[in-house]
Amino acid sequence: VFQNPIAINGTDAVAYFEEQGPMPGSSSHRLMWNGAEWHFSNEGNAGAFKANPMDYAPVFGGYCAFAASRGYLAPTIPEAWALYEGKLYLNATLRARELWLEDIPGNIAAGLKNWPGILG
Repeated sequence: VFQNPIAINGTDAVAYFEEQGPMPGSSSHRLMWNGAEWHFSNEGNAGAFKANPMDYAPVFGGYCAFAASRGYLAPTIPEAWALYEGKLYLNATLRARELWLEDIPGNIAAGLKNWPGILG
């Protein structure tokens, strides 16, 4: 599975928390972290991420949380997201998000059990 070379398809990870949803990031506000380039919609969000990247980075490396719970990798779309207990989870489709939301704690536990073994 190939992800976009820009983390989470260039979407501002901090915006999910601060603006309650996805916002496109800009190469004008970018950081390198964990081997990937991250884009942000503004300098404040870039600074917040730089100070505490683990607070904002999506669980499962930006791959689909539902797919991880089932033992495989899938890319994600910005619109299929959820915040749960202060963490960001992304999904491949809105349908995958619906399925993931049916049992968030169980799906997280299964995904964590499968991770990082599914990275190959």
